[in-house]
Amino acid sequence: MHGLAQGDFEMALRGLLGEGAPLSASSIGRLKAKWQIDYEEWKRQDISSLEVVYQWADGIYVKAGLEKDKAALLVIIGGLTNGRKVLLACESGYRESKESWSGVLRNLKMRGLSLGRLTIADGHLGIWSALGELHAQGKEQRCWNHKIRNVLDCFPKRIRAEAAEQLKKIPYAATLVECERLRDMFVDRYRKDYLKATEKLLADWDRMVTFYSFPKEHWSHLRTTNVVESPFSSVRLRTDAAKRFKKVQNATAMIWKLLRVAEKNFRTLKGYWLLSDVYHGKTFVDGVMKQKNRGIERLAA
Repeated sequence: MHGLAQGDFEMALRGLLGEGAPLSASSIGRLKAKWQIDYEEWKRQDISSLEVVYQWADGIYVKAGLEKDKAALLVIIGGLTNGRKVLLACESGYRESKESWSGVLRNLKMRGLSLGRLTIADGHLGIWSALGELHAQGKEQRCWNHKIRNVLDCFPKRIRAEAAEQLKKIPYAATLVECERLRDMFVDRYRKDYLKATEKLLADWDRMVTFYSFPKEHWSHLRTTNVVESPFSSVRLRTDAAKRFKKVQNATAMIWKLLRVAEKNFRTLKGYWLLSDVYHGKTFVDGVMKQKNRGIERLAA
């Protein structure tokens, strides 16, 4: 779990404890096998009691024996009505394909989970196609960090900083109208010379601004997939140090174990007191809960 290969233990322990060091390769192997068993049991647990409001999904590529066939770890973290974040899925999949994501989502449904109101993910078509079939009623938000990187890649380095300064203001506008005004200003400025960049910004725009239909207190969580990517920074310290996994199963089980450890320190979602309102279908406009017209309600009664 801390980046050592199995063969490293014997050398390290001999230096500390002498030639009679008690931890053998076979005992380490048994511990790793126990992780695999625990992981398989976890994937079968009933999760019907979880009240999920949001889910963040991302495909993470790690340097740990997963590179040969471009396998990715498909990870989903859920935000619950009490503000807690929990790991819902961690499975290997091929190139974030529709089939791979569909398998992950079906498994969650088989375990009794009702997916939340909003899914936050990157721009890969696989996750959106799978959601369209298996969770069509849910809303969808694309990650702004991924979008900004993709747009900036279309600019030459000499003006990338200038474009980034304007681009990063767009998702932080206070209202949807202001957001689209900043978008149009950006497009007007760069369309003539950098058409590809402006087309990338406009692509799938409706999925870029869904967060405006949810509480303003939650926007910092909903704009990006950082909820998944942040715990993976510590995971990569281990996997990048090791780079010795021969099997996808071994890497997946170890990374699952690391994420389960990290889960204990996940921070509570901001504005947790509004999560129940979202879960029960309350309407928000520009981050503010829409109040029903009481006069109309009385008339209808």
